[in-house]
Amino acid sequence: MNRLIQSTTAALAALVCVSAAVAAERPNIILCMTDDQGWGDVGYNGHPRLQTPVLDEMAAKGLRFDRFYAADPVCSPTRASVLSGRHPIRSAVFSWGLPLRPQEFTIAEGLKRGGYATGHFGKWHLGDVGADDATSPGAQGFDEWVSSPNFYENDPLFSHNGKVIETKGESSMVTVEKALEFVGAAAKMKQPFLAVVWFGNPHLPHEAEPELRELYKDLPANLQNYYGEITGVDRAMGRLRERLRELGIADDTIVWFTADNGHLPPGTAAGLRGQKSQVWEGGIRVPTVLEWPARVKQPRRIAVPSGTVDIYPTLLEIAGVTVDDQPGPVDGESIAALIEGREFAREKPLGFWKYSTAGSPTQSNKILREMQAMQNGEEVANPTRFPDWRITRQYPEDRFPGHAAWIDGKWKLHRIAGRGAGGEQWQLYDLENDSAEETDVAANQADVVNRMRGELEEWQKSVLRSLNGKDYP
Repeated sequence: MNRLIQSTTAALAALVCVSAAVAAERPNIILCMTDDQGWGDVGYNGHPRLQTPVLDEMAAKGLRFDRFYAADPVCSPTRASVLSGRHPIRSAVFSWGLPLRPQEFTIAEGLKRGGYATGHFGKWHLGDVGADDATSPGAQGFDEWVSSPNFYENDPLFSHNGKVIETKGESSMVTVEKALEFVGAAAKMKQPFLAVVWFGNPHLPHEAEPELRELYKDLPANLQNYYGEITGVDRAMGRLRERLRELGIADDTIVWFTADNGHLPPGTAAGLRGQKSQVWEGGIRVPTVLEWPARVKQPRRIAVPSGTVDIYPTLLEIAGVTVDDQPGPVDGESIAALIEGREFAREKPLGFWKYSTAGSPTQSNKILREMQAMQNGEEVANPTRFPDWRITRQYPEDRFPGHAAWIDGKWKLHRIAGRGAGGEQWQLYDLENDSAEETDVAANQADVVNRMRGELEEWQKSVLRSLNGKDYP
């Protein structure tokens, strides 16, 4: 028997938190995320050449979110928000390559309390991936994990529960096949599951398989590779959905697909302002679709603002899990009612903050080759590690460097830090009528600006209190 299936089965057998009767009432959950896929990089958002028939079908038959936001315009912070429901700065995940603090409570830990089997597959980028590491997927609530420290290309290396394995094949399909081993084992035992599937594509360097490049052979090489990687993700999503149907669990499985941030060239934001690393719409508004046939029986387009911070509270509500020991404020809001077609009015605005802190280089193959050598008994001098997660400094709670934004309904307020105290700029945009953020209406909406400015500042102070460790015992 495959070792992944063996260990998955063992983990599932150990879960006795709830009765089978209760577990059967709860949906399976699959969270899929791409790496650097722009708002316009799908067929259903009007791309003239990209072939994404599976995602287009999901958008046509399920829920299509027209204003769904990554919590941050770069990768690691957004991933932290998915797991915790909190803005990533609260746990010092300022930028790429920074670890999620072990003190944070994750959606995997929460769903395990509700009797779910939990698995992570693909890009991690929130800490180390050794078996005993405090910031590994296993330490953050995942029973089973086949994970890479960062993005990866074809024939990827992974850490399987801390042991390096080698795989062959197109990277997105390999990721899904590993996830499906876990899914199949859970389905066999009738165990509800959470599978987090985080693709490494279409992040640079863009190395699509020849068959995928051939689909775009009349285009320049860079587009052949970029579009080919996205179509590879699409095909992997097709394989995932097909297998769910074969297993007879598609109706009772939530498949939630999104991206971690906006594009870099040659991607596109389809007319939105900005790109990856920027708090403008093109850096944070991401393509998002959701299927849940048992509850989403009619296709809908959703214009209500929502985002990756909402995934955590939404799934806890759907699974019926209450977290009494939540460390500090949750920035997200459950959108379970919105998904299920019930009356919903958003109460929490969405906050964004690109703090002026650099990321940390993370080379997946280097890290995994070093791990592999050590597992083989070889000595490795100064093996590569993620930065320390421990709280070693305190940040002033009255200073707000960088670019922040506050979205409340149609309004988006930007706070753009300048030089010196009080040097910031305030800009206001009506996203319902100006999604490209071309016309600043702050001068004509003083009351709106003043209200939102006060709310944003209070939120930023709260984030800084969390950053300084005041949420933890």
